[in-house]
Amino acid sequence: MSPGIMGLMLLGGLLLLLAIGMPIAFSLGLVSIVALLLTEGMGSLDLIGELVFGNLASFSLVSIPMFILMGAAISASPAGKDLYEALDRWLNRVPGGLVLSNLGACSLFAALSGSSPATCAAIGKMGIPEMQKRGYPDEIAAGSIAAGGTLGILIPPSITMIVYGIATETSIGRLFLAGVLPGVMLTALFMIWTLIACRRRGLGVDQLGRRYTFRERVAALPRVVPFLVVVLAILFVLYGGVATPSEAAGVGALFCLLLVILIYRLFSLKSLGRLFRDTLKESVMIMLIIGASELFSFALSSLFVTQSIAAWIADLDVNRWVLMAIINLFLLVAGFFLPPVAVILMTAPILLPIITQAGFDPYWFAVVLTINMEIGLITPPVGLNLYVINGIAPEITLRSILVGSIPYVLCMVLAIVILCLVPEIATWLPSAVIG
Repeated sequence: MSPGIMGLMLLGGLLLLLAIGMPIAFSLGLVSIVALLLTEGMGSLDLIGELVFGNLASFSLVSIPMFILMGAAISASPAGKDLYEALDRWLNRVPGGLVLSNLGACSLFAALSGSSPATCAAIGKMGIPEMQKRGYPDEIAAGSIAAGGTLGILIPPSITMIVYGIATETSIGRLFLAGVLPGVMLTALFMIWTLIACRRRGLGVDQLGRRYTFRERVAALPRVVPFLVVVLAILFVLYGGVATPSEAAGVGALFCLLLVILIYRLFSLKSLGRLFRDTLKESVMIMLIIGASELFSFALSSLFVTQSIAAWIADLDVNRWVLMAIINLFLLVAGFFLPPVAVILMTAPILLPIITQAGFDPYWFAVVLTINMEIGLITPPVGLNLYVINGIAPEITLRSILVGSIPYVLCMVLAIVILCLVPEIATWLPSAVIG
């Protein structure tokens, strides 16, 4: 049987298990074990434990639960509410400033939490009712929050970037830096579209008469600034060579936890227990996916599926930008059905040799891949952010949320095009800081 047919059977089995609702890690593990048993026999069982646990016995993986704890601490506090209120006071004189405040709060909260669903939930709980109260249509209110939440996997520190670095053995520090300017650019594109949409529909004009004094604006900052200082400190110790990503993540999580306890008086053992429980659940889920994906990658490699796909793509007699367009389309479709972590772990090791051989920068590609995953977060059938928004604002239909998200999807596509035309947006900062 040819590797292509075996690969299709393996993929078909995986999609079938996912379609019936089996968790991603178990689906990856089950199809991998069955494939190894059928091709290698019972002797392959000796390798399973070594592959799964050997891949998880990496010090760099410590950064994942630490950054998750950091995000959980921020999410458990009213930090999102404070970010939103602070930005609203500074941007209320701009037409559509309330939506811009939400987008700005999403980008800052995303940098603190590193989680797209957490960003949507934290900012959406405050922002959506306030926008509805001031007459903004449901599409703009929900779509802007759903899109703003996607920034959580691009703006550092990003768990998705950490997973990419582990899967491809690339520098996590460089990956974080590569995401900074594209994250700012994408936020700016979201805001530009929001300004255009609000001006065309005359939204937010009635708020221009409301004035805040400089003292009132500054008064909203003390609770927000300490958390932003923690993020800047993490980036400083990473790029200053003071600490490894795992060490920086541990210290960042500790300081965020202390800030939440001191600023928001989160002394309750019940609240802290819930925080650590949520961190443990999400960390174990990601670790299981990482371990199972290693097994899946080994099964593909043993069946020569990986090598065949790589050889087939490499043999395509096409321009390298056509090749990149094919890869982007593949990633986009994969993101429609699978979460970012799963897509990265399954595809990055296969695609990295291909894109480097074609002359593309691996850190630039990480940013392009991540933006593709962001699109998947606000497009059906999975569209995790769509369901998070629907959960916190059930009165808004999924159709309205999707309609409101489409212009921001086009902004992401435009961001990918701009990155293709000007790759230095992603590559300049890592080269300037690290060399």
